[in-house]
Amino acid sequence: MRIATWNINSIRSRIDRVEAFVERHSIDVLALQETKAKPDQIPTMGLEARGYELATVGYNQWNGVAIASRVGLADVQVGFEGMPTFNDAAEARAISAVCGGVRVMSVYVPNGRKPDDPHYAYKLEWMAALQKASGAWHGETSAMVGDWNVCPFDEDCFDPKQFTRSTHLTPPEREAYFAIEKDFKDVVRPFVPGPDAYTYFDYYRQRFERNRGLRIDFVLGSPAFAERVTGAFVDLDERNPAIGTGAPSDHAPVIVDLAD
Repeated sequence: MRIATWNINSIRSRIDRVEAFVERHSIDVLALQETKAKPDQIPTMGLEARGYELATVGYNQWNGVAIASRVGLADVQVGFEGMPTFNDAAEARAISAVCGGVRVMSVYVPNGRKPDDPHYAYKLEWMAALQKASGAWHGETSAMVGDWNVCPFDEDCFDPKQFTRSTHLTPPEREAYFAIEKDFKDVVRPFVPGPDAYTYFDYYRQRFERNRGLRIDFVLGSPAFAERVTGAFVDLDERNPAIGTGAPSDHAPVIVDLAD
């Protein structure tokens, strides 16, 4: 089975890229983040024609997560137990389903904005709630995949000094991430080590062309999931503005292969 995760940064703007991507790499399950669309706004016809079933959640033009699977889509769950709201409003940041016997959760962790912003406190609360809820499927073949908005290590950032007064590298964020990774392992890093494995490149000042990125998109697998992983890679071609149709997302997809 081949599973991919991709912050698409508006599925309506990039559906052609999504359809080409799943064909080129023969993707079985695709988890998407930042779809920026309500379910009835997502152009699903091309994916459905290719044999994919879709589960989506989105409330407005922000956030939004989805799962597309051609190996079955069962027990769809929106959010997770205890998932916090922001300013008393629910956000579309997590959806899970059983696909080919594997529980896959697409997660879009809050950005945090700035360390003194209420959104930062919300981010830490959200991650703590996810860590607590994840115990329910730790014993299954399961994975939490998506945009985590955290650089766990300094090597995951092109210049950590630029982020000393920003989010993504602060100790509380890293502690929250490692509390989750204690039980759900990063299954990609062993196959894609080092600073050349960035998954996010800001559109600002040709960050992609200069390899000035962040590694913030991860596949965290349960023990039963991790033992089936046979390979993983980051598809940097999908972030390359010189390749493909239309403008790329600011994130590159992450792909993981599982043994049967």
